[in-house]
Amino acid sequence: MTGADPRKVLVIKTGALGDVVLAMTPLKRIREAHPDAEITVLTTKPFAALFAASPWADKVDDDGRPKSLAGQLGLVGRLRRAGYDRIYDLQYNDRTAFLHLMLWPNRPDWNGIAPGARLPHRNPNWRSLHALERHVEQLEHAGIWPDAPRGPGSAPAPDLSFLVDSPRPDLTPEHFGLERPYALLVPGGSAHRPGKRWPVEHYAAAADSLRGEGLDVAVIGGPIETPLAALIPAATDLTGRTDFAQIAALGARAAVALGNDTGPTHLIAAGGAPTLALFSNDSDPARSAPRGRRVEVLRRDPLAELSVDTVVSALRTMIDRA
Repeated sequence: MTGADPRKVLVIKTGALGDVVLAMTPLKRIREAHPDAEITVLTTKPFAALFAASPWADKVDDDGRPKSLAGQLGLVGRLRRAGYDRIYDLQYNDRTAFLHLMLWPNRPDWNGIAPGARLPHRNPNWRSLHALERHVEQLEHAGIWPDAPRGPGSAPAPDLSFLVDSPRPDLTPEHFGLERPYALLVPGGSAHRPGKRWPVEHYAAAADSLRGEGLDVAVIGGPIETPLAALIPAATDLTGRTDFAQIAALGARAAVALGNDTGPTHLIAAGGAPTLALFSNDSDPARSAPRGRRVEVLRRDPLAELSVDTVVSALRTMIDRA
């Protein structure tokens, strides 16, 4: 570390959902390293409530990705006026490098890859790391995680107990009409990357098999996934009916989950469900697989060639081992 222990800390994480879930591990460690500091998270509106609910952030700024130049300059002005002693950049992109550049000449201690950062992530091959191990190594290089775990898969999974253990009455399976044991399906994903989606008719066949083995089945996703849920008649349609806390809580109590490489799958896995994540060559599980109590990955390219029998067999094995 450089200088005195910081009084005011900014953590930057603007998206997307899977990355925000993974960012809970470094955020927790930042709080542990700076117990008396005021910690603000710079994010975007979809994730503001998630960060605000966490026990590790004191404040949330939800305007972290302004679209106009005037908005960008306004953000720089806010950061200057806030007087942060240290900034942990968990986003690693051109926007955050621009922020670091514009804070000259009175830049706070900056942890990340921005040119000239005082607390740089010194690994030139950081892109080859899983996002979680990248964050861990980043904080090690900042001096706040000296005993950081090393190696693929060694970083602590995100802790979402603050969501799962919430006293809200609408976090139970019963609230959604689910009986235990139940399975969660996440058939959606980025509309502009269809190669990341296992065919919905395969999800429907898997749902039929799970139903036949005595499990309730539910489909998780946003309103845009409702047409997909309609094609899986054996499952309860929860698309557009769940917030992040409800998804995590349902994950904590699920017998198993099956999902594409998309944000809700990360949330369910971190909540605690034994999770089978499906990958094509559109993304690399070594860099972006969900993390949780128990996560397994099946990969085919194209994903349509991954058979229903293979997936259902893997789900059965996960249920048996749970």
